[in-house]
Amino acid sequence: MCGRYSLETPLDGLQAWLKPWLNDDDRAWLAHYAPRPLIRPGEPVLALRREHGRSRTAHMLWGLLPGWVKDPLAGPRPINARAETLAEKASFRGPWRHHRCLLPADGFFEKNQQIQQQATPLFWLAGLWDRWIGPDGSEVETCCVITTRPNALIATLHDRMPVIIPAGLEEIWLEPGDGAHRRALEPMLEPWSEEGWQCRQQGQLSLF
Repeated sequence: MCGRYSLETPLDGLQAWLKPWLNDDDRAWLAHYAPRPLIRPGEPVLALRREHGRSRTAHMLWGLLPGWVKDPLAGPRPINARAETLAEKASFRGPWRHHRCLLPADGFFEKNQQIQQQATPLFWLAGLWDRWIGPDGSEVETCCVITTRPNALIATLHDRMPVIIPAGLEEIWLEPGDGAHRRALEPMLEPWSEEGWQCRQQGQLSLF
């Protein structure tokens, strides 16, 4: 499971990470960016997604609201999607085909442990997103994090962990593609190597 994560990277580091996808408008709202030591479900999150043939940054709410739902207040808003059943679950089938996204993070939490990369602070959480449009034309964009079975590092903490997409493969992940393309993405859904990662005990930070 991935129920909490962090994005504490300073603005200049985040801008450098996102540079290939930023335009002038993006840089303007990034000027209001504030590092976040704890990001919870239901909160707005920064995401990278592809739409109209172009990959761009966006803000979404964490907790997937499928576009086909009639009542946005009824039913669950999943924060995670199991990699093994993406093509089977009604809430995830469409986004898995057309609406994959990436969430920049520099840590995630399990049992008061913050899991981080040792060398490069930032990494990508694999996600799905969708857009819900109300009868009045109002729009809500939401997302969830894809999870997989744990590696040796995470197995002592939880039986699930987030899927991490390596830097350099962003466009391959975001491209909608056909069935063959999605099958080519399946190796990315496997547990990542624990080499180069560490767990750091959290003291005063409340995860609730």
